[in-house]
Amino acid sequence: MHLGITVIAGDVASEIFGIVETEEGSVKAIFREMDFSEGDFIFFFLVGDVASEIFGEPQSFFLCLPLSFTETYPKAAVTNMKVKVISRSADEFTRERSQDLQRVFHNYDPNLRTQEKAVEYVRALNAAKLDKIFARPFVGAMDGHIDAISCMAKNPNHLKGIFSGSMDGDIRLWDIASRRMVCQFPGHQGAVRGLTVSTDGRILVSCGMDCTVRLWNVPAASGIESDNQYDDPAKPLAVYVWKNAFWAVDHQWEGDLFATAGAQVDIWDRNRSQPVNSFEWGKDTVLSVRFNPGEPNVLATSASDRSITLYDLRMSSPARKLIMRTKTNSIAWNPMEPMNFTAANEDCNCYSYDARKLDEAKCVHKDHVSAVMDIDYSPTGREFVTGSYDRTVRIFQYNGGHSREIYHTKRMQRVFCVKFSNDATYVISGSDDTNLRLWKSKASEQLGVLLPRERKKQEYHEAVKNRYKHLPEVKRIVRHRHLPKPIYKAAALRRTITDAENRKEERRRAHSAPGSRPTEPLRKKRIIQEVE
Repeated sequence: MHLGITVIAGDVASEIFGIVETEEGSVKAIFREMDFSEGDFIFFFLVGDVASEIFGEPQSFFLCLPLSFTETYPKAAVTNMKVKVISRSADEFTRERSQDLQRVFHNYDPNLRTQEKAVEYVRALNAAKLDKIFARPFVGAMDGHIDAISCMAKNPNHLKGIFSGSMDGDIRLWDIASRRMVCQFPGHQGAVRGLTVSTDGRILVSCGMDCTVRLWNVPAASGIESDNQYDDPAKPLAVYVWKNAFWAVDHQWEGDLFATAGAQVDIWDRNRSQPVNSFEWGKDTVLSVRFNPGEPNVLATSASDRSITLYDLRMSSPARKLIMRTKTNSIAWNPMEPMNFTAANEDCNCYSYDARKLDEAKCVHKDHVSAVMDIDYSPTGREFVTGSYDRTVRIFQYNGGHSREIYHTKRMQRVFCVKFSNDATYVISGSDDTNLRLWKSKASEQLGVLLPRERKKQEYHEAVKNRYKHLPEVKRIVRHRHLPKPIYKAAALRRTITDAENRKEERRRAHSAPGSRPTEPLRKKRIIQEVE
């Protein structure tokens, strides 16, 4: 028995065999010319023009027929029998560039791919390792201040601009893209403690220890994007002198009001030289103030008496007050869930609260080993960044107990202020060493324009990592971080102290009457009382 394989394709087939019509004798003539016997099988591949001429459809066909069948039923063999195959669009297998490999299509039937899980696990492992190899979070530093950077502000109306204020009274506008100074705002005689920009991006408000509030005109976006630096320092639009020093300022969302924090909380109108309203609850210094992004009349403050207070501008007195065991240095509202806020505390932790239920924290975010100085939410509301006295910057998930990322350098000192960029791609930190530093929010993210195939590959790597992130080896690689030795030792010491306190509490409970020492979770343990 012989086995015949014939491939008929395009114009070549019509030149060799003359098959361009659906005549019953054409195929039979080929069989006889190739000297096949009666019991032989013929494999036919009809492709392209020939398939469309013979069968009337532009597809590929595969025929396996005994020669005796074609002799007996010539019409059935050629004209009437059609074998359907899967047809694909040309776009699916066309290469994007001539250097690309030809795409290969796989059959994903689990019966044929018995090693699929193992192969995916290895890919997840390799993707996790590659993330560590390409993790280069530090982009660059912006230097120019001559004293520690105490505060920063984003321009809501412009993507690349960031304002910074230092302890020597200097305010500067930086272009993140080129990492250069655009404009300078001199005038304060003491440390600048607060900066904020109006929602329309036109007015910059600054306040400091010299008891003044200053309003400035923000340069237009075209000026920031140009290569020309402003040689002449900016002049303030207005200077309001008050009777006490200021520690913080924040502008109302979609409004003309802004609030300052100091000996009390003062509400100002941009067009008036004196506060339009003042709130006071106790005699302690108010350290930070933040307007709610969803309800413009609600604001939250933290004070040196360890309190967190909620105010409503429509009421004549403060609304609610929460007293904790340690001082809160800064507050940030979640922009996507405006009823929730997170407080950066002196006890190395951050506490997320629901403003409607202040008797218990929703989540405790642990990992810092010294006081948390500043906090800022990502525009997505899914994560926030913190800066600490321990000289590190950490990024937390909004509902995660531990940080997903830690950034540090040998030269960076105590971090006093941090901000997310308006597109959530970068993190900016300001520290005691007079530098602003620019970091990627995702350490291994590839910057620049990605080709579609590169984007698909990265999405696939993220998908397999998420699928196998619970397995020990993948989890170990993803979670591993290199820490400075002081941070590592301080974290180990904190764990030792915490374990000792827990053992002591367990022994006290074991030697006390049942029910006399109830278990108190950490979400409630740091709260002393709530006052209304």
